[in-house]
Amino acid sequence: METLETSKAALLERVGALRGGGRVLIGIAGCPGAGKSTVARWLAAALDPGGRRAVQVPMDGFHLADAALRRLGRLDRKGAIDTFDGRGYLSLLRRAAAETGATVYAPEFDRRLEEPVAGSIPIGPEAEVVVTEGNYLLDSGEPWPAVREALTEVWYCETDDGPRLERLSARHRAFGKSAEETRAWIEAVDEPNARRIRKSRDRADLVFDYDALGLGAAE
Repeated sequence: METLETSKAALLERVGALRGGGRVLIGIAGCPGAGKSTVARWLAAALDPGGRRAVQVPMDGFHLADAALRRLGRLDRKGAIDTFDGRGYLSLLRRAAAETGATVYAPEFDRRLEEPVAGSIPIGPEAEVVVTEGNYLLDSGEPWPAVREALTEVWYCETDDGPRLERLSARHRAFGKSAEETRAWIEAVDEPNARRIRKSRDRADLVFDYDALGLGAAE
C-alpha cells in the first residue's frame, strides 16, 4: 500500500501516468458514506467532461434484485457483501478491459427504484479510463481478489466517521427511512459492513482523504 497526502491534481496526475498501455480501470473503495461515488463522478468528469473517454461504472449496479434478496432471506441487510453479484461484476470488469473494440454495457443502480437497471451505461471503444467504485473492491473473500486483479489500481477513500455517518443518515432519510429506521439500519447493516471494509484498507494502492479534496457534500 502507498499512502499519499493527495489533492485533486495528484489524483489526475496519477491516472495520467497509468495511461498509454491499454484501457485503465480505476477502483475506489471505502466505507458506506465515505464519498466514493462523488469522487468517481468528479474524476470521470475531470478526465473527460464529454463522458466518452472516461466512464463511471458503479459497483452498485450489481446489487441483487429485491426479489432475489427476498428469496434468499437477505433483503433486511441489503448492501452486505453477499447481496451483490460479485462474479457478474468481475465479468463486466474483464470485458471492459478486453473488449475495447466494441461497446460494453454496464448496469446502473436506480436509487428511486432501489433496483439495478441493466444495460444503462455504455463503455464505448473510445473510453480510455473506467472509474468504478464500491465497498468491497479490496475484500479477501471470493471472488473479490480477482476483482482487485482486474483493476489497474484501487484507491481507498477515507473520511472521518462523524461526517460520514451524517451523510449516510441524510441519504437514508432522503430515500424514505424514518429517523428511527435510519439509526437501526446504520447500526445493524452499514456499520458491520464498514468494519469489514476497513480491514481491507492496507491492500489499496493509494489512500486519500475525501475531505482534503474539497469536493463538498458527498453522496
